[in-house]
Amino acid sequence: MLSSAFRTSATSVVLGRGRRAASSIALKYSNAIYSAALKQSPQVLTKVQSELNAVSKSVNEVPELKAFVANPTLSAKERALGLDAILARAEGAGPKKEPISDLTKNLLFILAENGRLAQVPGVIEGFNELVAKYRGELEVLITSAAPLPKDLSTKLEAILRQSQAAQQAKSVKVTNKVNPSLLGGFVVDFGDKSIDLSVFSRVNKLNNVLQRTSSFLTPAQRSLNSV
Repeated sequence: MLSSAFRTSATSVVLGRGRRAASSIALKYSNAIYSAALKQSPQVLTKVQSELNAVSKSVNEVPELKAFVANPTLSAKERALGLDAILARAEGAGPKKEPISDLTKNLLFILAENGRLAQVPGVIEGFNELVAKYRGELEVLITSAAPLPKDLSTKLEAILRQSQAAQQAKSVKVTNKVNPSLLGGFVVDFGDKSIDLSVFSRVNKLNNVLQRTSSFLTPAQRSLNSV
């Protein structure tokens, strides 16, 4: 079922590419699993989302599983063993252990067969965005170089909740993600919009301006600037 859904749903839903920069390949798989799950029922959609988030958590928490997903050179036997480990961990343990649905299993096996396991994080993020859109939820991601102070986080959240996008949503979820490479400042992503107020962005723009300016200088002037 998922294979046919993958072939037919690639153009049924369009996601904006912004913050997470998920590849177009990952988004096709996101569309396929989303369409296949929703076609069965909203309850199945919720179950698949829970399973995929459990898979994501397992991969992020276990270095061996993270390395497995990122390794494109594994044999078919090694891929099968790795997938079994991921699924077993995602199912949990004890009396509340929940078997993973065929939809989620098929998604992972198809990704493995096609050599696309490295796309798993992007596929899951794209799927969650589609589900959020379906439910009328607005996910706001604030990426900063260090965790935001509580007062600043509260002020930003209050401002964002006054935006037109937030007013039209049924609910708003604000998440703070840390990325030290931003150097300072922050990037706000919501819906298909992105506001880049990071130091990295400003430094990058300055470097671009300087490079364009240097192209008009004589060799002597460029050598003086490098002193």
